[in-house]
Amino acid sequence: MKKLLKVLLNRRLIVAFFLLLQVLLIVGFILGRISHLMPLLELLSLFVILYVVNRRDKPAYKIAWIIIMLTIPVFGGLLYVMITWQSNSGAFRKFVQKSENYAKQYIPVARDVIERFNASVPGHLPQVNYLTNSAGFPMYDNSMTEYYSPGERFLPVFLKELEGATEYIFIEYFIINTNDRIWKTVLDILARKVKEGVEVRVIYDDLGCVGTVPDDYKRTLSELGIKCTVFNPFIPLWSSLQNNRDHRKITVIDGRIAFTGGINLADEYINEKQRYGYWLDSAVSIKGEAVNSFTVMFLQIWSAANFKEEDFSPYLRKTSKCTYTDGYIIPYADAPTDDENVCEHVYMQIINNAKHYVYIETPYFIIDDSMLSAVILAAKSGVDIRIITPGIPDKKLVHMTTRSYYEALIKAGVRIYEYTPGFVHSKLVISDDDTAAIGTANFDFRSLYLHYECGELIFNSSAVEVIKQDFLKTLPLCREITKADTKRNIFVRFGQSVLRIIAPLL
Repeated sequence: MKKLLKVLLNRRLIVAFFLLLQVLLIVGFILGRISHLMPLLELLSLFVILYVVNRRDKPAYKIAWIIIMLTIPVFGGLLYVMITWQSNSGAFRKFVQKSENYAKQYIPVARDVIERFNASVPGHLPQVNYLTNSAGFPMYDNSMTEYYSPGERFLPVFLKELEGATEYIFIEYFIINTNDRIWKTVLDILARKVKEGVEVRVIYDDLGCVGTVPDDYKRTLSELGIKCTVFNPFIPLWSSLQNNRDHRKITVIDGRIAFTGGINLADEYINEKQRYGYWLDSAVSIKGEAVNSFTVMFLQIWSAANFKEEDFSPYLRKTSKCTYTDGYIIPYADAPTDDENVCEHVYMQIINNAKHYVYIETPYFIIDDSMLSAVILAAKSGVDIRIITPGIPDKKLVHMTTRSYYEALIKAGVRIYEYTPGFVHSKLVISDDDTAAIGTANFDFRSLYLHYECGELIFNSSAVEVIKQDFLKTLPLCREITKADTKRNIFVRFGQSVLRIIAPLL
C-alpha cells in the first residue's frame, strides 16, 4: 500500500495527470459546442498564423506552429494562445529583464582590455564587440581558466575549493540529486561551512530536479542555515514560462574562484553510477577578475527568482593586477526573456570566423537552418569541422533527430563521430588553436532559445590547447559515421522529418 501511495503521489505523475485533464476538458468543451465554435476557432487560428508570421521568432518556430494550426485549425490557434499568452509569464519576464539591466552596472566593460586584446589577438574583434557592446558582458585579461574532464577529475578539485570557503558559497544547478553521494558530500561541507559563518545560497531548477529533490527540500536546507531558491516552480499548467528552465551550472566561492560546464550534482556525472554507459563530461574553473561576472550571473537569477533586488557589491572582488596572465576570458549568460540569443551567436561567430578547424562536442545536435548553413558553408570552404555526439543516447527520439542532420553534414565534408563507450554531455567548441567556448548550452533549440544558460569564451589561453588535446584523445574512442551509415528506410526518414519539424516546440 505504501508503495502504491508513493507511486500515486509521484510529482511527475500528478503533473502529467493535470495536463491530460486540461486537454480532456478543452476537447470536451469544444466537441460539446462544435457547431457553434468551429468557425470562431478556425478564424482564431487564421489570426494567430498572421501574428506568428510577423513575430521576430526563429523560422523553425514559425513553421512548426503554422503546420500545427493548418493541420488542426480548430485547436491549433487556441493551443498557441493557451501556451504563450499568460499574464503571469509576462510579469516574470519583465522582472528578469529588469534584473538583468540592474546587474550590468556591477560588471562594466573595460575598453583598455579590449584594446590590448585586439593588438595581441587580431581578427576576433567582431566577436568581442558583440558580447561586450550588445550583450553587455565584459572581457577580462587578469584571469585564468583550468579545464577538467571527465567528472571524476573535476570532483576532488571542486570539493577542495568548497572546503576552503571563508566568506560565501553560491551554488546554482539544473539538477541536484539528494540521494547521490556527490550531493551528500557537498551538503555535508555546506552545513559545516554555515556553522563557521560562511553564507551559503543554493538555486536549483524545479523541473530539472523533479524526482531527484523532495518537494519540501527548500525547508530542509533552510533548517541547516542554507538560503535556498527554487527557480521557476513547475505547476501543471500549459504555459510558455514552464519551458524556460535554469539550465546553468555555476558555483562561486568567496569571489576568488568559479566553476561552470556540463556537470550537474548527481552521481552519473562523475560515473559513480552508470545509466547510459560511460558518462563523458567537462567543466572549468575560473580565477581572477572574471569570477565577478559569474557572481553577478548568480545574484541576478537569485534576485529575479525572488522578485527582489539587492546590492551585489559586497560579493565582488578586486584582483591584483597581473596576478594572472593566461589569455582573455568573456563569461557570458543567456536568457529567453530578451532578443539576444547569446549562446547561439557565440557558436555561430566561432564557426564563421574559423580559418582552419572547428571541433564540437555536444550531447544533442538539433539546430535551425541558419546554424546548419553556417556549419555546411564552413566545411565547404575548407574548414575541418568535426562533431562528437553520444554513442549511447539518453533520449532516443532526440538522438534520432540529431542523426537526421548527419547526411547533409557529411555530404558537405563535416566529420561526425559517435562516442562508443557511452553518453557525451560536454558542451565544447574549439577553433584554430586560439579560441574555445565551454559552458552549459547544447546545440539544440531548448538551450539556444528557451533555457537560461551560461559559459565562457576564451582566447589565447593555455586551456584552449588542453581542451583541444582532450577532444583529439576522445576521437579514437568514437565510431566515425560514414555516408553509408546515413542511409535510412522510408519510415525512419519520415519519422525524422516529423521530429525535425516539431523539435522547436519540444
